[in-house]
Amino acid sequence: MTKRGSFDKKARNLARMGTAFLLAASMLLAAGCAPREAAPISNADTSDPQAALGHSQSSAQEVREEEEPLPDTLMITTSTNQFAAGKKIIIKPSSSQSSEPAGKPASIKVLPVSGSQSGVEQSTARIPVPDELRGIWISYLDFNSLLKNQSSSAFQVNIANAFDQIASMGLNTVFVQVRPYGDALYQSQYFPWSHTVTGTEGKDPGFDPLSIMVKEAHQRGLRVEAWINPYRIRSGNSSVALSASNPAYKWLQQGDSAVIQYNGVISYNPASQKAQQLIADGVAEIVKGYDVDGIHFDDYFYPTTDAAFDQSSYKAYQGAGGTLSLAQWRRQNVDDLIKKVYTTVKAIDPSVQFGVSPQGNNDNNLNGQYVDVSKWLTGAGYVDYICPQIYFGYQNSTHPFSQTASQWNNMISTTGVRLYIGLAAYKLGTVDNWAGDGAGKTEWTSTSDILSRMVQTGRNQSHYGGFILFRYDSLFSASGTQIQREKQNLKAILK
Repeated sequence: MTKRGSFDKKARNLARMGTAFLLAASMLLAAGCAPREAAPISNADTSDPQAALGHSQSSAQEVREEEEPLPDTLMITTSTNQFAAGKKIIIKPSSSQSSEPAGKPASIKVLPVSGSQSGVEQSTARIPVPDELRGIWISYLDFNSLLKNQSSSAFQVNIANAFDQIASMGLNTVFVQVRPYGDALYQSQYFPWSHTVTGTEGKDPGFDPLSIMVKEAHQRGLRVEAWINPYRIRSGNSSVALSASNPAYKWLQQGDSAVIQYNGVISYNPASQKAQQLIADGVAEIVKGYDVDGIHFDDYFYPTTDAAFDQSSYKAYQGAGGTLSLAQWRRQNVDDLIKKVYTTVKAIDPSVQFGVSPQGNNDNNLNGQYVDVSKWLTGAGYVDYICPQIYFGYQNSTHPFSQTASQWNNMISTTGVRLYIGLAAYKLGTVDNWAGDGAGKTEWTSTSDILSRMVQTGRNQSHYGGFILFRYDSLFSASGTQIQREKQNLKAILK
């Protein structure tokens, strides 16, 4: 597990051991104690491929702060010791009841960093943002084959193989969907285990997928961003039951306005302060408990434009003296959540990135999802990056790729915000029925280098910081000559 609490606890114990053992360790290592070499590392709910991204009881272990008995053995990470870089040192103090002569120095045992002692595993460091982020989304649809109903060992093999393929392409960041439906692909004190892991919401799989993913990704130099759908609990066509441990279930039973069930859709109410706090607390839980490199929101915000969806909340707002129109009020609710999450992340670790992937058509964002992206890109304290899903070809009749990329670039006027471009790898080999009646409709069917050309176009934008491909299966599970040529041409410009 890459939970960081156990590491911090051992660090406190290290301080209490005193300098005697550290001195003994250094003396013996300096005298030529040869450490062993490190052991080698061993290696859908919907048929719509865009649905995962958004085209239209177990409690987490808490870090104990109280004093604990001093262990017989103490594990020291050798990042603090110049004599055994990449190793762990075990120092065993002499017992007062030992038959060993008094004054005998502490015995030292050096273990590989991949080993563990008494259930303790090394924490992995966060990875800085690269000059060019080269990412790929791994959605819950991809996890249907990689994770669902798998054992811990089987999942570890599956995700290790996936990450090997991703790294070999020259990509450097994985966006793993860890909360697709108000649930969790990790051990959470707020949200139930996702049905996308075991088939049943709330059923503990017996291991922590996110912990495994962080460890396996970082071992390969891949950054990890935890991809969250903040509001969505159930889609209209879902037949999966809510578990009794789900806060949404409890609030629905209580008639609490923090959750809205409307036309079969179940969603957290964007206007609810209680719901906003739950979402922010869930983000804090991930950033504190795992060495993720970022928190990533997709483009599911308001599930409908229907005024009846949240009319009681809006009437309450007006009754309290509010004067914003319904659309303005909804946008403000989303703004409040984004700012709250940004502040939450930065208060824990300023190096952790927070960004959002809205739709490529900004009119849909503003008037359909009630997302005022331009506000986030002209003011501070909202996002570190924006990743519009520019899922249009160069010959799209209404949103041609080059012009759309430039439009998004020009929206950014605040400092420190980077532009990532979401690319539609899932469209390769398909007819684009949304592109109009011109050449854009068949643009994706015969191309061999459209992804690499799109990356080159992105690199010409002044705020460009990288790209993200949607999604894993589209590139690494699909077969065919066209896919292979696209991958080869993309890889060629990522060297």
